[in-house]
Order: sequence, then structure tokens, then C-alpha cells
Amino acid sequence: MNASDFQPTRPIAYGRQHITEADEQAVLSALRSDYLTQGPLVAEFEDKFAAYVGAEYAVAVSNGTAALHLCTLALGVQPGQRVITTPITFAASANCVRYCGGEVHFVDIDPETALIDLAAVRRLLESHPKGYFHGLIPVDFAGLPVNLEHARQLCDEFGLWLLEDSCHAPGGSFVDSQGQAQHCGNGQFADLAIFSFHPVKHIATGEGGMITTNRRDLYERLLTLRTHGITKDPSQLSRPDEGGWYMEMQELGYNYRLPDMLCALGISQLQRADAGLDRRRELAARYDAAFAQMPGVQPLAGAAGHAYHLYVIQVANRRGLYDFLREKQVFAQVHYIPVHRMPYYQGLGWLEGDFPKAEAYYAHCLSIPLFPSLTDEEQQYVIACIREFVSQQEPA
Repeated sequence: MNASDFQPTRPIAYGRQHITEADEQAVLSALRSDYLTQGPLVAEFEDKFAAYVGAEYAVAVSNGTAALHLCTLALGVQPGQRVITTPITFAASANCVRYCGGEVHFVDIDPETALIDLAAVRRLLESHPKGYFHGLIPVDFAGLPVNLEHARQLCDEFGLWLLEDSCHAPGGSFVDSQGQAQHCGNGQFADLAIFSFHPVKHIATGEGGMITTNRRDLYERLLTLRTHGITKDPSQLSRPDEGGWYMEMQELGYNYRLPDMLCALGISQLQRADAGLDRRRELAARYDAAFAQMPGVQPLAGAAGHAYHLYVIQVANRRGLYDFLREKQVFAQVHYIPVHRMPYYQGLGWLEGDFPKAEAYYAHCLSIPLFPSLTDEEQQYVIACIREFVSQQEPA
């Protein structure tokens, strides 16, 4: 296909939610029920999501950022404690540490995958006394899982907790040293994992998030922190015989609940999560084949367990391609501006040039359309537009 052979009937965004009649009916049923919030659909969504990723416990929350914040609280981040993460992520992966008064330390990426470089993490840990750092937050970027077995080994060796930011990778997996597929969020290696249900994610509830874990102690703490630090559990009350109305706020918590109608939407979306993942992988394979024959376009490395939240390419003239695609009604996006280059973090002492691999990636990366309802014809149009642009570029 040539770009001139097709006229989009709608703007083609980099991501888009897919809402079906079954989704609509699920939400309508919840709206007509006795509970709009704190009802039975919350526990149902939690149980079904935990089963989907293979974890013991799940806690539904208001969004992915709330999930990160609750995790850092549950893990006991204190002012001045140091936590490691990647600069190629959404700012919330770092901000959650700052909410607790902790210090964020970034580590550069592997340029082939844009994942945090665990070898560089080791070098950083080895350059400081044991106990200097307290936690590690790796990000399953674009849907490609971090090898959490390796991350867990590092954390155990140096005494760190491990929080997996898996917002991009529900359904994703990596292969461990025993040849077993380990699904993102299954709790086998990370203390906690978090997910997002933002509209462009695999499962969309508008806003929403989930925390998974295999640790009962963290699960119970999260339930309390999610709801103002309040409990009605008689076994935890200081005055258990006060009356059936009685409850106690035992610590400072938050209102990070997810309402029942959004849980209803999540349950409905979860039923076709595997089909959506299959379609994402089908589209990604088609992009791979097209760009293998297109000089000047370099996709990030893939893997069998990739969940493909994003399909990221790297090109010499990123701004030029971004603007050209917009003129063609293709709305690509950049993921991400390195967090250490944000003015807030530069105010904490981080400088441009601190992480050259992340900055080189940022200078050339572009996320192109990838979502289950993207049609074959729309995808071929996107490929044709990119081909037209790169063919017009001067050789390097």
C-alpha cells in the first residue's frame, strides 16, 4: 500500500480503548445494583485478576499511581531512604518514592530494550556500602518484562525490596533459569507488582489500578492503607465490643478505592484480555516484518513473552516523522521524556547527560499505533506513511 491509497476515517492514535456492548451492559448492571462502591464487584475483580496473573492476592485501587504510592507505604519507605529506578518510565514510577520522602536514584537503560540495565544496577550497588539502598523499582517497559529472577538475586544479595511496575505488561512473561514462563505480577520474585487500567492499557476502566502480591502481610496492610487506615476487623480493634458500627483509624491512610462500576468494566475487559494480547502480538509481528526491510527504522528488541503495550521505533529525524504522521492523521507519541530531565528532578540535582543511553534513546524514539481494534488496513497505512517519510530522508 502507498499512503495515498488510503484515507483514514478517524485519527489513528498510538493507543485506544476498545469498549464492547458486553462492557456497556456490565457497567449498566453495576449502576442498577445496590452498590456503586465498596460492593462485591471489587473482590470479584481482585480475585479474577489475581488468577489471571497467577498471584495469591490482588488489591484494586483508583489508578496506577495510587498503586505505586500504596506499595511504597506498605514497604516502609522513609524520608532519606534511597530507591533505584529507571529514567525511561512515566514519572509516577519515581514520584511514589518522593511521596514518602525517599530519594530516587536512576540507573541507565539497555539501549536494545530500553529496560533498566541490571548490570548497571549491580555496579551502582557495589559502589556503595550494603544498606545504602533500600529498594528497586524495575519497569516492564512497552510490555517487555524485566528478568525479575535476576533482579531478585540482586535485591537479596544487597538487602533491597523489589517492586515491579508492570503497568505495560499484563499477560507478559519472561523465561526463568529453569525454563519456566514467569508471568508479570505473579509474585514469584517481586514483593509487590502494580498495574494500570488507563484507557490505552490492555485492560481499560477509565482510571484504575491493581496491586498483586504473594505476601499476606503486605496484602493486609494495603487493604487498610487503601481505605483511610481504617479497619473494622474485630481481631485488630482496641475496643472490639463497642458495637457493630465501630471502626478504628489505626494509621494515616488514603481513599484510593476503585468503584464497583469500574470493577464491572474491568471484569468484562479481563474476559477478552488474552484475545487482545494475541492481536497486539499479531500487529507487532507485522510491524517487525515491515521494518526489517526498511532502512532507517529500528524497533526495540522483542521477545516471546512481550505484551506489546507499545510498539516503539527509533529513527534519525524523530521530530520530522512525528509531525509528518500528524499531517497524515496518525498520532504517534513519545515514551518517555527521561524522568531525570524533568525540572522537578533537575531541581534535586540530576543533570542532562547523567544517563547518556536513556537520552540517546529519547532523542530517536517514537511509539506508533498499536491496539487490538487497529485494523489491518490502518496498520498498512501507518507503515506506508513511515516508508514514505524515511524514503525522503537524506542518507546519513
